[in-house]
Amino acid sequence: MGTQAANPMYTFVIMIAFIAVMYFFLIKPQKKKDRETQEMRDSIRVGDEIVTIGGICGKVVKTKDESIVIQTGADKTKMEFKKWAVSSIEKKAESKYRDTEAQEEKKARPKRLGKKAESMEEEAKAIAENTETSVVDAVEEVAEVVNENE
Repeated sequence: MGTQAANPMYTFVIMIAFIAVMYFFLIKPQKKKDRETQEMRDSIRVGDEIVTIGGICGKVVKTKDESIVIQTGADKTKMEFKKWAVSSIEKKAESKYRDTEAQEEKKARPKRLGKKAESMEEEAKAIAENTETSVVDAVEEVAEVVNENE
């Protein structure tokens, strides 16, 4: 009597089970970690204190799409790094740095118009919604029209 060959269906089921175990113990946790790291890098704002993968510590002074500029050392040397080089955020910035949208709105509002600025801002938002321009550009357009009328 010879040995019998294993059932091909049994072998196939074991192979599928092995792949499923590999997915849930290796691939899925790594994807989750990568997603969290990318979210952390996307949340970097001016004022955050960070550490790069090379061990350089510094404070973010400027952010761009794919890079950041940090200030480090006693002489406040500025260096530019790609965002993928950030290892961790050691300390988040205070709220005055985190609210960049409020800062942009303050810059967009002309000072000379005073109380007219609120109605001008509403008009600018309406223009921005109807066209492909940003709110800041729309505010500038409305300010030009108001200045011409005065």
